[in-house]
Amino acid sequence: MNVRDAIQGFYAVLDRDDETLCRALLASGARVLQVRIKPALSAGQILRAARMARRLCEEHGAALVINDRIDIALAVGAHGVHLGQTDLPLERARELVRERLWLGISTHDLEQVHATLASGAADYLAYGPVFATSTKANPDPVVGLDGLRAAVGVAGQLPVVAIGGITPERAAEVYATGAAALCAIGAVTGAPDVTARARSLAPGRA
Repeated sequence: MNVRDAIQGFYAVLDRDDETLCRALLASGARVLQVRIKPALSAGQILRAARMARRLCEEHGAALVINDRIDIALAVGAHGVHLGQTDLPLERARELVRERLWLGISTHDLEQVHATLASGAADYLAYGPVFATSTKANPDPVVGLDGLRAAVGVAGQLPVVAIGGITPERAAEVYATGAAALCAIGAVTGAPDVTARARSLAPGRA
């Protein structure tokens, strides 16, 4: 699967080792699913969740991305790995994985976006928080829709995933900035009907 085909619409995140939840997320038609379990589990526990997610992603024709752990992404045959600003530098990560994995990175200001582009190592980037979020204990400053629009302009051909505080009511204005995809965790995984909530975040549904 091509990274540009995957980074479109709703970007699903599995935030716990839960096969029922994973199936519900993928039933929405999400083209990519990231395994991001916080607080961090042991390597063995993450590997188990990643293997389950890989199997279900294959069933649904979706791409699998692993948060932080390059070793686990390679071990389960994932499509990509997603890194944060305090993880392994992008250039070093690219040296390790070469073309075996997509590399995504979270960015929170335009300086970080410029640095990502200068590295030439990323396949896509996440940008935010667009709105206030409760997912992180110590969130970065809110960038707003204007900040997201500016980041999309700087990123050019690099797909941008909007992150942070996004709800179905706000999805349409997020897509209007030119973001290729959006990610919502708490607003989806805590919903009574996960699949319906995820579908409501797809382009054209918002």
